[in-house]
Amino acid sequence: QVQVVESGGGLVQAGGSLRLSCAASGRTFSTYAMGWFRQAPGKERQFVATISRSGTSTVYADSVKGRFTISRDNAKNTVLLQMNSLKPEDTAVYYCAAGSYSTQGMIPRYWGQGTQVTSPQ
Repeated sequence: QVQVVESGGGLVQAGGSLRLSCAASGRTFSTYAMGWFRQAPGKERQFVATISRSGTSTVYADSVKGRFTISRDNAKNTVLLQMNSLKPEDTAVYYCAAGSYSTQGMIPRYWGQGTQVTSPQ
C-alpha cells in the first residue's frame, strides 16, 4: 500500500506556471505508476498525466500536451507536475494517484486528498 500527499496548488494568472508535488510513503513507491487527475466543479474527474514505474514513459491528456510535464524521483518517493501556460480551463482540484500504467492513461488505485489550482482570466 502507498499513501500520497499533494502540495503546491494555488492561484496563478492565466499564462503563468505552477508546480505540483506529490510525496508518497512506503517502500513500494517504485512498483507503482504515478499520475495526476483533476476535477473541476460540476465535472467528472479526468486524467491529466501518468508516468511509468521507471520514469521512462509518460502519457498526457491532449488538453495538456506541450504545457504540462510529469516527472518522478524514485529515490525521494516524489512525483512532480510542472504546469506552464496555464489556462482558465485548467482550474480544478488536482489529485495525485498511484496505480498501473497504460498507454491509454492510467488505472488509479490510491488517491491523495487533492490540491486546488485556480487560474482566472
